[in-house]
Amino acid sequence: MSAVATPVSPMLVRLAAEKATGALLRDHGTLYLVDGRVVHAESPAAPGVDVLLTTGGRLPRENWDEAVDRAGAHRAVGRFLVDSGRLQDGELEICHLGAVFDAAFFALSPTSGPTRFRYGVGHWFGTVRPVSAEAVERETVRRRELLDAVWPYPTVDTAPVVPRPAAPGQTVGARQRALLAAADGERTPAELARLLGRPAFHTLLDVRRLAAAGLVETPLGPEPESDPAPPVPALLPVLPVPDPDIALLRRLRDALEAHL
Repeated sequence: MSAVATPVSPMLVRLAAEKATGALLRDHGTLYLVDGRVVHAESPAAPGVDVLLTTGGRLPRENWDEAVDRAGAHRAVGRFLVDSGRLQDGELEICHLGAVFDAAFFALSPTSGPTRFRYGVGHWFGTVRPVSAEAVERETVRRRELLDAVWPYPTVDTAPVVPRPAAPGQTVGARQRALLAAADGERTPAELARLLGRPAFHTLLDVRRLAAAGLVETPLGPEPESDPAPPVPALLPVLPVPDPDIALLRRLRDALEAHL
């Protein structure tokens, strides 16, 4: 894994090399693997596919419940949504990958608790688009660096979002306006993400941008390092050898940031 000097999860690297199938359980979430590739992820800190689809307005809740009832036992919920005409293949892939990378970001966060792997365990949603463990780790690192480059105060990630008055002439985009309108001084970024049907990472990124602009409060906490890392590029680095996962990540990022 040359793109990530120090693995985010050494166990994930080892399981990928073993082409293992099962569930990697960590303090902040779970990654599901098939033949060493990540096929699903979930975290208490991130909205699931159901929230992104139903709260986001793409799928009525009753259609989601029907898919789980009829196909969950066969681990084919995603396939059912497409075969029944509820979603197009591309829609499902983009939404599911968004949920996977979102949950993986939190599941792979630093932890002091045990990391366990349960061989043979699968997820009821089923496989949509397997992603390499390398791509998941690389994207996790990119997201961490991006957050710190925007506003190096992680205290805003878990504290209630408290809006502040805008300066004269100061404006924000429609997505950030909706976030500020939902911020009541008590909801955390994770709660706002679920309320709005948005990926949790993109909500964190918006909150940090708003904090940097002085539009939400930054709770007191440890001072950032005096020599912060230089801003990271918006795109993932171009590798000398074509990697389909890199192209996929770029398309996924562009789609999510444009529409969610």
